[in-house]
Amino acid sequence: MSLKLKDKVALITGASSGIGAAVAKKFASEGAHVILVARSVGGLEEVDDEIQNAGGSATLVPLDLLDTAAIDGLAMPLYERWKKLDIFVGNAGMVGKLMPTQQYVPDLWENVFRLNVHANQRLIRALDPLLRQSEAGRALFVTSHVAHENKQFWSAYAASKAALEVIAKTYANEVAKTNLRVNLIDPGPTRTRLRSLAYPAENPEDHPLPETKAQMFLDAVLSEENGVVFGG
Repeated sequence: MSLKLKDKVALITGASSGIGAAVAKKFASEGAHVILVARSVGGLEEVDDEIQNAGGSATLVPLDLLDTAAIDGLAMPLYERWKKLDIFVGNAGMVGKLMPTQQYVPDLWENVFRLNVHANQRLIRALDPLLRQSEAGRALFVTSHVAHENKQFWSAYAASKAALEVIAKTYANEVAKTNLRVNLIDPGPTRTRLRSLAYPAENPEDHPLPETKAQMFLDAVLSEENGVVFGG
């Protein structure tokens, strides 16, 4: 069987559970060495065990992306070990709370933007030189259809994802003449912790497991498209 990501190095944020973990396991099964970034050491270790047991390889990076200044330290160790980064998946995200805009708690509002927007810009800043060292660098950011729907009570999350989309598409235009391709992906409703926080009353079994979405991510990073949204 031909491994589609053989010898690739892929960094995935929010990789300790949900979609991030599923994507990491999928990429590892296709031959990539996956760099798993998340706050939860225990969650990272569980994902690593699954990857190792399946014959894959991973590096664990416990990191709280709300500490945006700490992101700057990611690049040098990656450069020293691999000299490049082939794939970056910006998956980590925060819903916050669903509430009227005028009632939103300022600290929580700022954290939603710090993780969904500011952290991804800092990651772009840190990882761009490494992605450009790849023969075919790929950056993929997770978005949501709510960014375009103006749904009541969703202002913080929706606005942060709209901002992320603008950043990603602008970045795509800026690198259009290089080997780097930058896209977004909307995996749609999925049985994750993030979904249960947003919709605590719904039956989680009404939605597919994260593992069913992993192929979408693989297809996206193998694509030659630039500045588009996959899925949705």
